[in-house]
Amino acid sequence: MAEPAPREITHRRVLGIAFPIVAANATVPILGVVDTGVIGQMGEAAPIGAVGIGAIVLGAIYWVFGFLRMGTVGLTSQALGAGDRAEVAALLSRALIVAGVAGAALIAVQGPLFAAAFAISPASDEVETLARDYMAIRIWSAPAAIAAYGITGWLIAAERTRAVLVLQVWMNGINVVLNFWFVLGLGWGVQGVAAASLIAEWSGFAMGLWLCRRAFAVPAWRDRARVFDRVQVVRMARVNGDILVRSILLEAIFVSFLFYGARLGDVPLAANQILLQFLHVTAYALDGFAFSAETLVGQSHGQRRRDLVRRSAAVTSLWGGVAVMGLAAAFALGGPWAIDVMTTAEEVRAAAKTYLIWMALAPLVGVAAWMFDGIFVGATRTRDMRNMMLVSAAVYALAVAVLMPAFGNHGLWAALLISFAVRGLTLGLRYPALERAVG
Repeated sequence: MAEPAPREITHRRVLGIAFPIVAANATVPILGVVDTGVIGQMGEAAPIGAVGIGAIVLGAIYWVFGFLRMGTVGLTSQALGAGDRAEVAALLSRALIVAGVAGAALIAVQGPLFAAAFAISPASDEVETLARDYMAIRIWSAPAAIAAYGITGWLIAAERTRAVLVLQVWMNGINVVLNFWFVLGLGWGVQGVAAASLIAEWSGFAMGLWLCRRAFAVPAWRDRARVFDRVQVVRMARVNGDILVRSILLEAIFVSFLFYGARLGDVPLAANQILLQFLHVTAYALDGFAFSAETLVGQSHGQRRRDLVRRSAAVTSLWGGVAVMGLAAAFALGGPWAIDVMTTAEEVRAAAKTYLIWMALAPLVGVAAWMFDGIFVGATRTRDMRNMMLVSAAVYALAVAVLMPAFGNHGLWAALLISFAVRGLTLGLRYPALERAVG
């Protein structure tokens, strides 16, 4: 078990947490490319569509349980800061139990779950049949896939982000190798891609348990009274519930953004989809510094050191600011080239370049929201996160109603960035209360 963190908050410590997370995030898109590329060797369109739809549906279902990572980081980092080794071990057990119950429930209701997914987003009979085959295999790794959120959060809280990188590379590496073997070697097609993911996710679960093995040296991990302590369980449920509401609202903003863009026509929709990839890059880059804030603020909070909470927030935000300035410059200068690489359609290229200015502004406008999210997770001030996201979503809806009719797609992008700014501003206004609560 990791000991309470050193008292000093240094730039080196922040970067030591952040860089492995950025590297781990960089491996995520690779797997999607390999999945598509391997199944694409079959020379048919339906299998590609089936894998794409199946992965999106299951990804969206698993994403609902993403609260487990953020909640586990905040609670575990505070327990580490307080030197409560027993609670640190018990928190890992609670996260694994939540994952096991949730995963088993998804397996049990897979039939109506898949039916609902295709009712919302219908596909051709051939694609739907193949997608069901894919999901029917991969759903059996649901407990492992959800547990990965808790394991990752626990490791991040302990500043073991290199272990997170190892876990990500391990899972994706196995998945890639098995993809080639099962699909190209054995000719299993869509089922082969699903089987590769199934094995990779369960192997990742096993690797994750091994990386967390120090927790199992502390008897509290299997102490029923400690693991199911009513006060701690209620606290965990409250924190995770707040994060879930906040995440659903954030997802609603992005989904509605795509729907609103679709109303403007195929070209603006395609341009927006390309430009959203720049936002994904921003999120992947800032995750490292936001996770650093979660860990260091949480540990400082657990030590009841207001000065260290402030220092943690300041140093991690400084590096977040450096990152977004670099991203904004890169998007402004290299954005046209990146757009040309992502599409050969001239009208889409022209439209995307017209709205590229919003991508140069997005990191600068959104950095406060991203960093305050990390700070508030570490302090487990999740009620504030939920409430300020409600405000942000309401302002976004109002901005769309006012700006989109007048300015079209420019108005839509402006509304999205306004929602980022409002979230950062409102969380900033709540920050003094966060410090006061430390003691």
